[in-house]
Amino acid sequence: MRTRLKLLLSSFLFLFSAPILVAQSNFTFDRDREHTPSMEEMLEVREVFEYEVRYGFFTLGWVDVELLPDTTYAGEKAYHLRTTMRSNSRLPFMGTRIVNYENIFQFNEKWPYSHIFWRDDVHDEEYDSARIIFDREAEEVRFFEHGEPTDTLALEEPASGGDIIFYYSRMFAGLEEPYSLPAYIEGEMGLVTAKSVAKTEMREYDAFDEPIETYRSEGTADVDGPFGFNGNFKSWFSTDDLRVPVEAHVRVIFGNVKVRLINYERREQN
Repeated sequence: MRTRLKLLLSSFLFLFSAPILVAQSNFTFDRDREHTPSMEEMLEVREVFEYEVRYGFFTLGWVDVELLPDTTYAGEKAYHLRTTMRSNSRLPFMGTRIVNYENIFQFNEKWPYSHIFWRDDVHDEEYDSARIIFDREAEEVRFFEHGEPTDTLALEEPASGGDIIFYYSRMFAGLEEPYSLPAYIEGEMGLVTAKSVAKTEMREYDAFDEPIETYRSEGTADVDGPFGFNGNFKSWFSTDDLRVPVEAHVRVIFGNVKVRLINYERREQN
């Protein structure tokens, strides 16, 4: 069952950086690139996202993403990103599973980076079941399961637990400049690389009343993904001021998984 939840996490990870599975829109056109959003601009707006994860005609589950109220780390202001995976309990092979991935992070003039990343298996009332500590003084990334150490890897910046790509990729959406991001997941470090193509596309989503203009990003990842994920991916971002991640397609060994945005909110800070 944990492997199936890992599939949802893999789908989310490559939402922002998987071979294309559906016919693309005929409405494509060249567009002058505007400035991409900075971390300050993205963090000023408290966004709330809900994505649907589908395999063929089946909904495997949903992914919720929310920036929680600010916190502190080592006495300095930090940010708290929560990603919740919810399985579709109506599918007999899935059952009821709710898992929270929590990320405490900061950012500098170049990139966001994680300090602590942990998992809560809410459905089993098993909290802090896995934890990753990013020790920049020792230049190490340490992995724990149920409080016990399991692995230690060298730290490569901008080191994160994976979901920092949710922000980092948006800083490059619409640019043909490639980017690379180290992602630490389950005792491994993989490198995600991607860049945008030169044209935009009009696509439809339940989260918006009308079709929206999008940038498409293409790339590769050497993360050892579940079910034979092959490393090639494509994803889509809105062309507005925040480059909202709206869609991804992930190919795995038994077929294709689609991830699409179904709800989106912006909550301005007071």
